[in-house]
Amino acid sequence: MEKHNLIVFLTDQQRGDTLGLYGNPSNLTSNLDYYGRRGTYFRKAFTPQPVCGPARSVMQTGKYATQTGCFRNRIPLRLTEETVAKLLGREGYQTGYIGKWHLGDPDSHGPVVEQERGGYQYWLAANLLEFVSDAYDTRLWDNHNNELRLPGYRVDALTDAAIRFIKEHQHHPFFLFVSLLEPHHQNHLDHYPAPEGYEEKFRDAWLPQDLRALGGSTAQHLSGYYGMVKRIDEAFGRLMDALHSLSLYQKTGVIFTSDHGNQFKTRNEEYKRTPHDSAIHVPMVLCGGRYDAGREVKKLVSLIDVVPTLLETAGVSLPDGLQGRSLLPLLDQRSPDWRDSVFIQISETQIGRAVRSERWLYGAVGTQGDPWEDSQCSTYEGTYLYDLKADPFELHNLINYKSHQSIELELQKLLSFHMQKAGEDDFTLLSSQGDKSRYNTLMAEDQYPYFPKELKNFR
Repeated sequence: MEKHNLIVFLTDQQRGDTLGLYGNPSNLTSNLDYYGRRGTYFRKAFTPQPVCGPARSVMQTGKYATQTGCFRNRIPLRLTEETVAKLLGREGYQTGYIGKWHLGDPDSHGPVVEQERGGYQYWLAANLLEFVSDAYDTRLWDNHNNELRLPGYRVDALTDAAIRFIKEHQHHPFFLFVSLLEPHHQNHLDHYPAPEGYEEKFRDAWLPQDLRALGGSTAQHLSGYYGMVKRIDEAFGRLMDALHSLSLYQKTGVIFTSDHGNQFKTRNEEYKRTPHDSAIHVPMVLCGGRYDAGREVKKLVSLIDVVPTLLETAGVSLPDGLQGRSLLPLLDQRSPDWRDSVFIQISETQIGRAVRSERWLYGAVGTQGDPWEDSQCSTYEGTYLYDLKADPFELHNLINYKSHQSIELELQKLLSFHMQKAGEDDFTLLSSQGDKSRYNTLMAEDQYPYFPKELKNFR
């Protein structure tokens, strides 16, 4: 059977609600909206770690960040990790990486030594792209660690490089990972530099309800951010055009998503690192080849599912240790026993754990330890509880309401289940009311085949 080519097109810090598919009326994503409807789009896709490096480690390995060891930024990916590039490379794929890496030696902002490249054969990237480039000054390093300066707006420069890779590798099965910086802010300016003339187009654009209510840096940043998203969509359209022109679209599976969202300084003093939907809800569009199912999927999915999906698409056996599940059964409508909630780990600002279901968002924060130095904690205390049916924009925290004590205690069980499945096996969860529950024995699989049945009323 002919192998499918595979492309991951990853953006940085893009909210799920930037897509028209998800209700944004600002005409930011006409290409993604088209290919989402033609292919498959996931309305409820989430990151398991809302910060750059950890999320990327998840997308290279299919494991939670506490398992990869990259639980925060500035931790290189272990050289022994079985990455998706290594697995596909052994199956005859030509593998390539273009853009932001964020998994190499943290003291090297640009070059990445070969052994730290996750097994990718073709390399045109920078470890910390935001520190070595600017919107109109794109600098990347090639296989020999020669610095290259590419012309054009940074989104276009990386997309042009991706199109060149596709053209040069069109006669052999390839796996290409394209990792943009946009719509991430430019760090040294705390600014969202859109292409010339684009920010002005969105000065009066639609505001998501959480930003309308909470403000943050929205007035300063949203129009530039939207301008960046618009250019990303145009670049994605050009990439699809290249596949069509080379007669590769039907032979290529493309996954578009982002590492985390953006809360515009509304939930803390920066843009991410919380379990709120503004930080964890990401766009996810699959198109091309067998992904063209013409389907909207409302099941809860996670970035941890990307690696299993790529491997199953390529016909590669899934190795032991993967903590996600292939999305292909959802595309094929095989009616799988799918999860009803997703798991989130928070680092750097807190040692946090959260579970997000259809109905509830529940989170707990570690009561001791250093969130920069410690990946896990021995004791967590309930901190967040939102009823997403009554309060979809998470504006009213119910954690201290006595009326919701029983719900919190049930959600504690669900959170504990996820933590244990992720490899955390000795901890205490304290409810906001001080109730102690000790969980140090994994629930039996035959009793809880995927998620605790007694929690169904609370999803």
